[in-house]
Amino acid sequence: MSQILVAGIGNIFKGDDAFGVEVARRLAQSPLPAGVKAVDFGIRGIDLTYALLDGYDAAILVDTAQRGAAPGTLSIIVPERPSAGTVSPGDLFLEPHNLDPAKVLRVVEALGGGCRRILLVACEPETFGDEETGAMGLSPPVVSAVDEAIKAVERLVGDLLQEQRRNETMNAESDGGR
Repeated sequence: MSQILVAGIGNIFKGDDAFGVEVARRLAQSPLPAGVKAVDFGIRGIDLTYALLDGYDAAILVDTAQRGAAPGTLSIIVPERPSAGTVSPGDLFLEPHNLDPAKVLRVVEALGGGCRRILLVACEPETFGDEETGAMGLSPPVVSAVDEAIKAVERLVGDLLQEQRRNETMNAESDGGR
């Protein structure tokens, strides 16, 4: 059976950066297919690293990403995987309360782990909060994108599970022909 991790990433004290956390929180409160786990990792990069080393077949990261689109715009991104030997010692240092997804993926790769598939559901932020007033919370366009992101994650999970079933069927058929 396929094991899929949905990882919400972000800092709840920095406006729209809380997007991934909110999506993961809401997904974790709803029924998920067997083998699928939704977790709010917040800013805990070390925890995400260990989770990705824990034998998941696939991971869907949910986070903000500034790509120049209108606030609230969702993108599905296939992150570039580091190739063997391209990870420098500086890439292996993780800060306990700072989650850099690209760095986490480099560390996981360097440690010999990793998921077969990694996808990123990214939302274009409008604001990362107001440091002077300490204003928290998602901006209206990003709030509107949360339900759409949940649907996108559910579609991706369905696609990954269907792909896994196809692979299992093909493997069973090829084994049966011996």
